[in-house]
Amino acid sequence: MSEENKLKSLWGGRFTGSLDPLMALYNASFPYDQKMYQADIEGTRVYTAALAKLGLLTSDELTKIHSGLADILAEWDAGQFKASPDDEDIHTANERRLSELIGKEVAGKVHTGRSRNDQVATDMRLYVYEQLTQIRDILKELLSVFVSRAEVEIDVLMPGYTHLQRAQPIRWSHWLLSYATYLSNDLQRLEQLMERVNMSPLGAGALAGHPYGIDREYIAKELHFGGVIPNSLTAVSDRDFVVEVMFWGSLFMNHISRFSEDMIIYSTAEFGFISLADAYSTGSSLMPQKKNADSLELLRGKSGRVFGSMAGFMMTLKSLPSTYNKDLQEDKEPLFDVLTTVSHSISIATGVLSTLSVNKEKMYAALTPDMLATDLADYLVRKGVPFRETHHISGAAVKLAEVKGLSGIDKLSLAELQSVDARFGEDVMAEVFDFEKSVERRTAIGGTAKVAVIDQIERLRKKLA
Repeated sequence: MSEENKLKSLWGGRFTGSLDPLMALYNASFPYDQKMYQADIEGTRVYTAALAKLGLLTSDELTKIHSGLADILAEWDAGQFKASPDDEDIHTANERRLSELIGKEVAGKVHTGRSRNDQVATDMRLYVYEQLTQIRDILKELLSVFVSRAEVEIDVLMPGYTHLQRAQPIRWSHWLLSYATYLSNDLQRLEQLMERVNMSPLGAGALAGHPYGIDREYIAKELHFGGVIPNSLTAVSDRDFVVEVMFWGSLFMNHISRFSEDMIIYSTAEFGFISLADAYSTGSSLMPQKKNADSLELLRGKSGRVFGSMAGFMMTLKSLPSTYNKDLQEDKEPLFDVLTTVSHSISIATGVLSTLSVNKEKMYAALTPDMLATDLADYLVRKGVPFRETHHISGAAVKLAEVKGLSGIDKLSLAELQSVDARFGEDVMAEVFDFEKSVERRTAIGGTAKVAVIDQIERLRKKLA
């Protein structure tokens, strides 16, 4: 940092020596916090308006400041803002440029009563809230794709799995809606999180509060915050919202990772349930026949990246004394990376889901009669037999089919079934060994019958509306 520009730094008055060049680089955050330029300019615009209300700026000075800020914003938007090597952060850069445009005397007043502590916290909350708003909107688009496919492909049947073993027949739509339910809960958590992010720290000063009695509620209203953080110490040092954003991103990516794992399995030749569009697949550098589900593998892999960002920053926070400490500068890089990764992941997942093709014949062919063993037990339950008894009876029928070398319990004759239990009637084959009838019996809320799936679709559409 040059001797001349050393004195221009927001903290330079106390210091007489120059910073070690490596320390200057180590201390700087401008390379990554410059993306908050719009929030920083808007925060200064409203803050100076509040200073004018106190009589600390004249109307003429306020006009000059707002005109200069508008010019700086235009430079940023056009990609024409020229950074200086001495720009430590976005706040220093914008104030330096304002001094160049309107003069040091007036520009030097914009920081009256304000600290970078409450300034950066304000910028971050404004920026994060805007990013979360965009994430919320594209997450709704992803949910809409889940719901639309579930509606269109409601007649497709497939095996449902537990322990990766075939369990019971379900609708493909039911499977889709299981992940849509996870993501709808993520949407609800996101909206709750946004309320906590949207609180104003501006006017808290460095830590002790504002010395001129600035109207913090006016500032919050003008910046579209939902309210003010009522304690100045908390206002400048709170990064719980950063952790919450990264926790939310970790949980969301965990759901996307599980969805991706299922889809990767279903896209293999062994299953063949789905096929990804070429736009979301890649080939092999050696084997020309390969079509790899790289989009889904990356979605699965990036969940670890997001969780790592959260875990790392939690360790940064865990032993900090109050209030602001420079360690908190480590919040931005992991936070910004999480926001970008989550946003891109939602868009990729939306593309994958909206373009894949479903092989309903392969799904149906994977249904096997042994998956109806519970239906066989339920047949006797409807005749008044206790389930614990019918469960044992059905298991005995499965064992008998195995002993006789039959391909499934549906190949047992009525006489053979009645040898297991005489209460099996002549209608047992027609009532039990029908996959469509099996799924249609599960009509309770959340079930896989068509009426229950339609109910799930309607509930999700209401949430999205």
